[in-house]
Amino acid sequence: MRFISIFFLCFLSMPALAIELKGNFTQGGYVYGQVEKGQNIYLNDSKINTDKDGYFLFGFNREYPETATLTIKNERGEITETKKLKIKQRDYNIERIDGLPPSKVTPRTEEQQAQISKEWTIKQDAYKDIQSGNGFTQKFIQPVEGRFSGFYGSQRILNGEPRRPHFGLDIAAPKGTNPMDYIGTPIKSPADGIITLARKNMYFEGNMVFIDHGQGLVSIMMHLEDINVEKGEHVKQGDIIGTLGMTGRATGPHLHWGLRLNGGIHLDPQLMIEDNQSYAYND
Repeated sequence: MRFISIFFLCFLSMPALAIELKGNFTQGGYVYGQVEKGQNIYLNDSKINTDKDGYFLFGFNREYPETATLTIKNERGEITETKKLKIKQRDYNIERIDGLPPSKVTPRTEEQQAQISKEWTIKQDAYKDIQSGNGFTQKFIQPVEGRFSGFYGSQRILNGEPRRPHFGLDIAAPKGTNPMDYIGTPIKSPADGIITLARKNMYFEGNMVFIDHGQGLVSIMMHLEDINVEKGEHVKQGDIIGTLGMTGRATGPHLHWGLRLNGGIHLDPQLMIEDNQSYAYND
């Protein structure tokens, strides 16, 4: 992604320090930077975690408002700089998907509900397994070549029933090819990270892998045919983590690539791979 930078000059009893922010200042984007030892950073009064090297990361969800306040404090808790950030607002499409098994839209049996509940807990535990590392500072690569068939933020209508928005990027077989021939295509890790979940036969997600790129920024790979990694494994950008499939709730072969921060903030993977998706910034 093409980065737009913001510099904060902190006038202390020492030479001015520059803090550079890089990222996408838009709904679905994330921003990272690095502070000096003793500095703390706050977004709308909420303290942002920093690692041992001073790196920090924050993101903007689907409905994030137009402005945010970023504050920098020194080790004494004194405010050294405050900035207003302008967050680009987006419009979202409606996507209709028909032909799904009814049980995959509205699970009804006790067994189905029990499986979904158990898997929800497993996923939440994985989101809490926050890893060190700074893969989030890399320019992400597309995990698999193909046609974008589903987009972040779109309102989903499944078998005619409104459902929650689609929080990810779907990548399907290129036009003019047989979709079934796409099954087994290798899936690459979009950036460095650590595997925090590698599990088969999830009710909705099918075979699924979580890759923590550092500070709780997690790539979520769904509907895989094969899983080639194990929990705790370190992966480099471009390493094969599995193959494309159509397991779980899927009408055809495709990869669902989601991106979540700290388990709760849904981000747009497409922003991380397309240079023209960076936006400015503050007053």
